[in-house]
Amino acid sequence: MKMVKWLALVVMMLSGLAQAGDFKVGVVDTERVLRESAPASKAEKRIEKEFSGRDQEIKKMMKQAKEMQASLESDVGKISDADHRNRERELTALNVNLQRMQREFREDLNLRKNEELAVVLERANKAIQSIAETEKFDLILQEAVYRNPRIDITDKVIKYLANDK
Repeated sequence: MKMVKWLALVVMMLSGLAQAGDFKVGVVDTERVLRESAPASKAEKRIEKEFSGRDQEIKKMMKQAKEMQASLESDVGKISDADHRNRERELTALNVNLQRMQREFREDLNLRKNEELAVVLERANKAIQSIAETEKFDLILQEAVYRNPRIDITDKVIKYLANDK
């Protein structure tokens, strides 16, 4: 209900301003900026490089666990029960360690992605503000259910960010 009241207030304000003279509105697709802009691509590459070692280590452990499981299954009846139980314990310990590493990896990766996205969003907001001032926009929205391509300035923001060093 609060959202409806807020939208009604915005519509009233916009219609009043539009009647008072020229009113320039723009819309930015933030998700697209976070997918396609140069800073977002660079951030993604930094994160991939930063986490590739841990990812390889996890993949190596997964392969090791699969091999241990296959060996354990193929050796049934060929080894003593005590050896079989010991190898099962080793496999269980490896799987527990692997799950822990995977969980920590996901948590650390999500944290780093959020940090990098916050930096990209900050730069995008500065770009939007600069474009708004330069091109004399009265209002720029970042979230919209529908955006007319005529007022969509996402490409301008992405281009601005590509040229911003």
